[in-house]
Amino acid sequence: MSNAQSEEMIAWIDGAIVPARQARVPVLDHGFLFGDGVFEGIRVTTAGIFRFDDHMRRLEIAARTIGLEVDGGMERVRSIVRETTLAWGRREGYLRLILSRGVGALGLDPASCGTANVICIAAGMVRLPPEKAERGIDLITSSLRRPAGDVLDPRVKSLNYLNNILAKREANLRGADDALMLNAQGQVAEASAANVFVLTGNCLDTPACSDGALEGLTRRTVLEIGSDLGFETQERSLGRFDLFSADSVFYSGSRAGLVPIASLDGSPIDQSARPRLEEIQALFQKRLIELSVSID
Repeated sequence: MSNAQSEEMIAWIDGAIVPARQARVPVLDHGFLFGDGVFEGIRVTTAGIFRFDDHMRRLEIAARTIGLEVDGGMERVRSIVRETTLAWGRREGYLRLILSRGVGALGLDPASCGTANVICIAAGMVRLPPEKAERGIDLITSSLRRPAGDVLDPRVKSLNYLNNILAKREANLRGADDALMLNAQGQVAEASAANVFVLTGNCLDTPACSDGALEGLTRRTVLEIGSDLGFETQERSLGRFDLFSADSVFYSGSRAGLVPIASLDGSPIDQSARPRLEEIQALFQKRLIELSVSID
């Protein structure tokens, strides 16, 4: 990230909106100390906030799952998101909305924490270099495994992303753009921070949440678009073989959008279905506006 990009970011914290570089979190905040909290990554468009109600619902359930309560409830959180988005202005961007357990003792006990901390960061979109957008990105299969649902349910977007970070680091060290993460059974979960899709014939498939995939809202939108375009859409178990046998592979995320995948572990991925992917991408751009909630 360039200095210009980082300077542009703003953050809502402690009731004020400040340049993100000036925002400060107490060292005894349990989100900082232990990753004790949840978050949402939310797309902002020129029309408003993409799937705002769906994001708030998912955040509310995640917070309830870990027993985290915010003073003022979700209505206060909604107002913070609106205020941050208005300060960001009528431009494309990305919000990182964070609910932390708050300041507590220097120990694991969440009961030592007082008021939950709310932070909302607004940043610009990530743009691929033109050659990457045209060719697609390169993945490696991470040697790490996605934790099972009985360890940490993947539907909870927790602040503990060390598993994902180490997979991304491994990709960097091996000269790739990102990592494909498998679960303990060798089934595809997702990339380090994005959902994976395979196009094979008229089938549009993505890994099931039970295999470790996040229940992404961009993912949900792509599945809806696929049905509208006449694809047979399915959430099912996928292996590396399914990526190599597909006609096209791509991944999706709130900040990244829809990105084609060109290779896995140095072997090329077929891109014969790129025109169909471009259909999905074009309709996704329309849905971004159609499914955005105005904050005026």
